[in-house]
Amino acid sequence: MEEVRASSAWVAARSAHVVVDSSGIEKAVEEIQGSIPKVKWDFEGIHYFDNGPLTVQYLFVLDALNFCFWPDKDLNYDNLALGLKEALQDDKSVFDADRLQKITGPQLRNLLKWPRPLPLENERVRLLHEVGLELERSFEGKACKLVESCGKSAANLVALVTRHFPGFRDHSVYKGHQVFLYKRAQIFAADLWGAFEGQCYGEFNDIGSLTIFADYIVPAVLRQLGVLRYSSDLASIIDANREIGSGSEEEVELRACSVYAVEKMRELLSKKSGNQCIECGIGSLALVLWHSVSISSTP
Repeated sequence: MEEVRASSAWVAARSAHVVVDSSGIEKAVEEIQGSIPKVKWDFEGIHYFDNGPLTVQYLFVLDALNFCFWPDKDLNYDNLALGLKEALQDDKSVFDADRLQKITGPQLRNLLKWPRPLPLENERVRLLHEVGLELERSFEGKACKLVESCGKSAANLVALVTRHFPGFRDHSVYKGHQVFLYKRAQIFAADLWGAFEGQCYGEFNDIGSLTIFADYIVPAVLRQLGVLRYSSDLASIIDANREIGSGSEEEVELRACSVYAVEKMRELLSKKSGNQCIECGIGSLALVLWHSVSISSTP
């Protein structure tokens, strides 16, 4: 994931709206050191798991759809994960590649038992069509075949996913420079690792290569910890719960500076603990960021 780390550092060095505070990193690491939790992947009981290929198919569909629940205040990731889990429990073929290629917006809503149109519903449907088509064309219709092709490398899996599925190509252009974030592709690898506990489809020899997943929660927590500081204009936009445009300078800076800051936190944690602290780059550090402070409903 060097392209993610390098491009995020490039943004952080030139950011106009977000500042990574080195003293805030020191204080945050002091606060969370020794408190990183060991929590099982499905600690909330909202995910499907059968210890086999169907779980891989479920996770790939889930992670294809895991973005932008705004502005529906009642819809969140838990609704998505649990809705897809229950749909699969009711019909084991619901995520077959040929069916994904034909799904409609109302059908997706019905699967999730959601009473109204989903945010970016047409884009979600398009992504499911893309997933179904490319799985059928290149991986015998099965996400497990995609995973088997990566050679037990999380970095290779992210590269395969972004190569074959354009909807997972989390790229932006910032001041003329290409920025790579790969949030959902990395989450897929981390979900596999967590679900299968580092075995079978979740066995990766480089799981520590993944970065933090730059969503809207991480910048919010880093701001409260004093790791990130915002310009007055950006702070006003966020505090007023106004939309920040996808691909805008502000959005790229929030996400890239979060990645850069967490990498610096991981380096410091590793130095203080005397080891590489491999898990700190993914699930464990994410959990402590999401749960170590009480965050507000806005970033």
